[in-house]
Amino acid sequence: MVLKPVISKLAGKLVVLASASPRRLEILRNAGLRFEVVPSWFKETIDKGLFKAPHEYAVETAKQKALEVARRMPFKHLKTPDIVIGADTIVAVDGKILEKPVDKCDAYRMLSSLSGKEHSVFTGVAIVLCHEKENEEVDYQLIDFYEETKVKFADLSEDMLWEYINSGEPMDKAGGYGIQALGGMLVEYVHGDFLNVVGFPLNHFCKQLDLIYNHWTPSSDQENASIHLSHNGTRSTSVLTQPPPKPPAQCNQSSSPSAKYNSSPSPRLNSPSASQTHNTQDSPSSSPVHKALFTACNLGVFDLLKSKPSLDASQVAREIKASVKGTDCLLEACASLGLLRSKERPCQKPVYENTDLATRFLLSDAPLSLHGYIQHCNNTVWPLFSHLESAVREGTHQHEKAFGKKSDDVFQDTYCNSQEVKLRFMRAMHSIAEVTGAAVASAFDLSGYKTACDLGGCTGAMAYKFIKAHPSLSVTVFDLPAIVEMSEHFRPLHTDNRVSFVAGDFFKDELPKADLYILARILHDWSDEKVHILLRKIADACTPGCGLLLSETFLDEDRRGPSRGLLQALSMSEGKQRSATEYSLLLKNYGLVTVHVRNTGNLLDAMLCIKV
Repeated sequence: MVLKPVISKLAGKLVVLASASPRRLEILRNAGLRFEVVPSWFKETIDKGLFKAPHEYAVETAKQKALEVARRMPFKHLKTPDIVIGADTIVAVDGKILEKPVDKCDAYRMLSSLSGKEHSVFTGVAIVLCHEKENEEVDYQLIDFYEETKVKFADLSEDMLWEYINSGEPMDKAGGYGIQALGGMLVEYVHGDFLNVVGFPLNHFCKQLDLIYNHWTPSSDQENASIHLSHNGTRSTSVLTQPPPKPPAQCNQSSSPSAKYNSSPSPRLNSPSASQTHNTQDSPSSSPVHKALFTACNLGVFDLLKSKPSLDASQVAREIKASVKGTDCLLEACASLGLLRSKERPCQKPVYENTDLATRFLLSDAPLSLHGYIQHCNNTVWPLFSHLESAVREGTHQHEKAFGKKSDDVFQDTYCNSQEVKLRFMRAMHSIAEVTGAAVASAFDLSGYKTACDLGGCTGAMAYKFIKAHPSLSVTVFDLPAIVEMSEHFRPLHTDNRVSFVAGDFFKDELPKADLYILARILHDWSDEKVHILLRKIADACTPGCGLLLSETFLDEDRRGPSRGLLQALSMSEGKQRSATEYSLLLKNYGLVTVHVRNTGNLLDAMLCIKV
């Protein structure tokens, strides 16, 4: 058996399959491989049009699945795997990629297109090798490849098609059929690896393991290089990356900040999508991508398609009182971004439905709705970015050009505006806190703290996440009087007395006493002078052993790759975006020593500091 030479190498290793596919589980278990199953959270919304060949799409999806699990496990499962296996199977015919059908009509469309034709089944596979280092960082090596199998369908009658579709088997299978079960009756011949069509190319996978464990020994000068392996004409590349390490179990050990983290890029749950895959969180807020999203939200497209799913462009246009041409373009754009799903109909216009992404984040009444933040970006951030050239030339924010009036304090100006504007701003802050709060609150073990003060905590959404994650903790939300006064609009129906609200200005007034101070999305907004004032007040309020939990979007240390933080900095606000190291050095000046940094995989990262 080809797997035999490597089975001893895998003994005692934590092997993880980043898939819940029962077919893949069965294939690998029958091969004698012992592994855990940790399904990937990666949303398969990659734009297929970005790839020259179908197999490239399958390989990229497999890579993203495997890397997401490899990076998540040290934080969510508190253990680092030795190997993570990701896979994605697709069917391609006439240059089109077929994945899993969304309903019976979609299955009919797919199977009809395969009738009487030869098609290709591609499976992309990614193998991630994880190596823990002494400084608690993790090195990842990535090997990827693909397998292609040719399959020919018989000419299928309508009766046979619908009999198979009504069996229910097509619904969770790429291309709408399962060759290992009833779908086998549709197939005339198979050229290539049969198991590849089932869902996993076992033979090719075993050969890759053999290359890795029995025929390749990295030399020291290869440690930071890309290693290329190939077999039978398919591609296999290994890339070393350094995502954030597994955090230490305890949170009360003091050490050098640089020894605790590596701030390389990590996947993020963005607003609304992460590298999932149009990188909307890493684009400027004034990009066409975001403006399309803003427009669809403001016109109520997602709410409409929740109440009335499967409308075509003319029907949506009538409901939102817009032109058919403009609505058609908007719906197509949203579908290309993975926000809507279009369903083709014979001789009729396509109809649209919300994707899971839109249902989760873009409905106005969704529990994790970003609707308020989207309105804030459209009304406040977009106008600023429309004057970006002036901002770059002058080095200042463009509030006067964007809004027709000069303001030395944009935040105070917001609070002094109408109640509608205040509520819009608070809804924006509330929605971000709802989406990010759980990840920030659970980033560290805070059992040693009994009282916390959330400075600039706005509606209290973050505070409620903290008391939920830490039952022995009580939190005081400290914010401006105008904010505290209106925060009751956002409080849960059954309020918890462990969250209280105190009105004040954290630049001028005495801070409430607490064991732990929370600064979530605060420092990046303010000038160095005001940051100094605030940190000095916190340092003075802290006694030795008190903590500061800082939550911001940390810039990558090398400033490489697209960064939402760097693009936000272009708005030329008073503040400054910083990396984790820069924040650590800044806080050290006030006697606040960084003990842990957590790249949460969400919009906000977190840092825990202790007053010495």
